[in-house]
Parts: sequence; structure tokens; C-alpha cells
Amino acid sequence: MGSKTVWTVAGCCLLVGSAAAQGSLQLDRLAKLGTVDSRYQGYNIEMAEITGGRFWSPYGDPNGGMFRQRPPIDLTNPRLIALARALGPSLMRVSGTWANSTYVPAPGETPARPPEGFSQILTRDQWRAAMAFSRAVDAQVVTSFAVSAGTRDAGGVWTSVQAQRFVDLTQAVGGTLYAAEFFNEPNLPALSTAVSKDYDVADYVADFRVFEAWARRAIPDTRLLGTGGVTEGTLTELPPEVLRGGKLLPSKSLLEGNPGRLDGVSYHFYGDRSQRCGGPSSLDAARVEALTATWLDRTLMAYEHFADLRDRYEPGKPIWNTETAQAACGGSPWASTFLDSFRYLNQLGVLARKGVQAVLHNTLAASDYALIDGETMTPRPNYWAALLWHRLMGRTVLASPDSPSTDLRLFAHCLPQGRGGVGLLALNTGPDAQRLEPGGRGHSWTMSGQPLETRQVLINGKSPELDARGRFSGLEGAPLSGVLSVPARSISFVSVPDADNPACR
Repeated sequence: MGSKTVWTVAGCCLLVGSAAAQGSLQLDRLAKLGTVDSRYQGYNIEMAEITGGRFWSPYGDPNGGMFRQRPPIDLTNPRLIALARALGPSLMRVSGTWANSTYVPAPGETPARPPEGFSQILTRDQWRAAMAFSRAVDAQVVTSFAVSAGTRDAGGVWTSVQAQRFVDLTQAVGGTLYAAEFFNEPNLPALSTAVSKDYDVADYVADFRVFEAWARRAIPDTRLLGTGGVTEGTLTELPPEVLRGGKLLPSKSLLEGNPGRLDGVSYHFYGDRSQRCGGPSSLDAARVEALTATWLDRTLMAYEHFADLRDRYEPGKPIWNTETAQAACGGSPWASTFLDSFRYLNQLGVLARKGVQAVLHNTLAASDYALIDGETMTPRPNYWAALLWHRLMGRTVLASPDSPSTDLRLFAHCLPQGRGGVGLLALNTGPDAQRLEPGGRGHSWTMSGQPLETRQVLINGKSPELDARGRFSGLEGAPLSGVLSVPARSISFVSVPDADNPACR
């Protein structure tokens, strides 16, 4: 994909190879493209975080290794609650590879270790805390179910015993399940080590039919998503050491075996594998490409692949990206820096224009790709990007105004409060400042960082903060009247309440 590519996006273009005319952005004339879910922007809290377990080791860990044993996350932490609440209403996905083999004890049962066929235990108190957190931060829960050997009958067929316990526990502690996948990433079953290496498409098709029949009775109000495939459309050539001797079960085959049975099609996306998993790109090459169209537009490649499958096997159904981040296996070292905020926001922008209903970032507060440093509870640049998106980019998606430069990517939504107002996002990936004329009075918020691989982002020249009383500072918008200059390699949000766009009333 070269620098002259032009991606057509729902009737408009993401300009990557030709300049547009200068002048007013004419925000009042931007057409409505569609809407996204009111909880469009979400995040993952891995099941391994809830139970405690092995998760990606941070770079610089003195103990080294790919994984590190972690205690259960403290979901009563007031600072974590305040940070997550500021992103609500949102979605909170509790799933991941480790969810495929998590055991839920029966009421009154207190096993000292996981029973045979399981790898970890979800206690009643841990799940009560997770549901209390979801209510406190207004994040509806998305999940998946265990599929390991312990859930299966003598013939190896999946049974709903553990799933029913999980649902009963959820209801007992006052929780609900907004949406659910059958299990995590079934197209790469060997990665989970939860099912046998000879698990194949026919096994999945049979298992899913048992699951769906149970789910329609047990959780009729929960959206059933699937299949939650990963790597397809981009990272399709996986080395044997990653597959661990297993095989890829194409999402096409999984959907083809059970057409028309889902409420929505879900997929996972990572633009690359981090060096923890032996990614094909060197760290330096990934850094060099971070602001290029080649890197930023990879999210469209994955979308197109799964949207085509949706159109063939689940026509008319919504599509969700239920897990995504900078790179698989916990992210590269620069995933926690301002450099990745361009990818984070570009992905939200282009997928909204494609009609994707929800995008769930991995993770909220674990490993290098997290929005928040899980040890210090310090918001990373992507957290502040997420917060500004939440405040300024509403559900109604608009066609983008013409860009004055191939280096400047523009996205427009109605403001969350409506009344004709427009929110604008400008990503300047180039070496020169760019001039915009929003054509009305409002406010702007410009994110910058020097060097780009900094974890201390500035917003309008100030460091944003959350104090001990849960109050934000450093997020004041700069008055805007007329022209906005977007500095080189920076990100600007603009609010124009008086844009008077008919689609936003």
C-alpha cells in the first residue's frame, strides 16, 4: 500500500494521495453517514486480570520472560474507578485467552486449585467486584465462556454446565451481560491451549450449535457475537512457533457452518506482533512506519476482510471490533507513548465511518498497550486521546471535510449534546503545521509530545492530570475563532457548537 492510496469510506474519501482545496471546512454541509453504538469506545479487562494469572510481562521487567504472574486487579481502586468512569458509558470486555479455561466453582465450593481441564479459578468475590466496577463506571460487560477439556462430555462435545454457573453467578452479584462471544479467538484454537490440537471446523460448528441453543434460553437479552477471529486480513502468515503446532481455522469456514445465527459479527485486530512474539518488523522499522498510511490503514484491511464475511453469512448484522491494540502480545515499547495515539484515534475515526458499532481497546490497565499504567494508575497518552474522543465525538458520524494536505487526516461527528454542533478530529502526521478554517466559534484541544515517544502528553501546552479527589485539570479548551493551526505531528480536536449542521440537531 503506497502513499498514493485513496481509501473510499462510506461515500467519502480518506485522502492519502491528493490535496484538497484550502478554505472553510463548511461543517454545516457535512452529510450524515450513520451512527455508532452509544458505547462505541470500550476497553478490555482480561479474565487473567480478574482472577490473577500470567499476563504479558512489561518491558524492562528485571525477571524477564514473556509473561509475569500478576495478582488480581484491584477494581475498588478509587483512581481507577474515576478514570474509567470518565469514559462512560462504555463497554468492558472480560475475556481473553485465559477465559477459555477459567473455572467457576459451584455455590459453597472453594477449590484449592483448578479442577482437571481448567487453568484458573474465578471466585465469587472476584466476579462481584468486577460487576460492581462495571456499574460504578457505567461500562456494560462483554464476555466469552470456557471451552477447555473440563467443560466437555465424554465424547468431547462442549456442555453448558460451566457457562450456566457463570451466568447464575453474574445474576446473583447484580450483573448483566451486554454481549458475548462463544470463546476467545476460535480461529486459532491452539493459541489458547484450551482445546486439543486436532480441534477443527466441524468441532466448532457442532459446539456453537449447542452454545447458541443454550444461550438463547439462558441469556435471551445478551447479544451473541462471533466469531471473534484474529490475524485474518493482515497477519495471515503465522510462523509455526506462534501456532504452537496447531492450525488456522478460517473464520469463513466457522461462519459458513452456522450462517444467520449471530446478532453481530465480531473480530480482533492487531497491526503487528510485538517482539515478545517475534514480530516480523524490527522495533526501529515499526517506529519509522508509525505515522505512515501503510501502518495507519492496516485497520481497514482487517475490516474489509471481516465485513465481506459478514455480508456473506450474516447480512445486515452489525460488526464489532472486540479486541484491538497497537501490537499483539502486550504491545511494543512505544505502544504506551504519544506516538501510538495517532493509530488509536485514526482507528476510531475510520471504523466509525465504516459503520463499526464498537471498538474495544486492549487493555484498560495491563501491559504496555494499556490506556492506564496498572502499577501507578497514571493515564497514558491514549487515555487522554480516549477521553477527548468521548467528550467531543458523538454517535452521529459525518462525512469528513476536504483536507488541505495528504498529511492531515480529518474526521467529523456531531457533538454528543447535538443542537447542530460538530466535533472535528485532525491528525497531522507530517513535518509541517497545517491550517484549518472550521468556520465558526468554538474551542480546540491540541495534543502534542516531544519526543513523540513520550508518555507525558501535553494538551494545549499543559499536562492533563487527575487529582486525589477525582477532578481533572489541564483539559481546558482554547478559544477558537477563524483559523486553527495544527502543529507538525500533533493531534487536534475542535468543538464548533454553532456549526448548525442539520444532521446534528
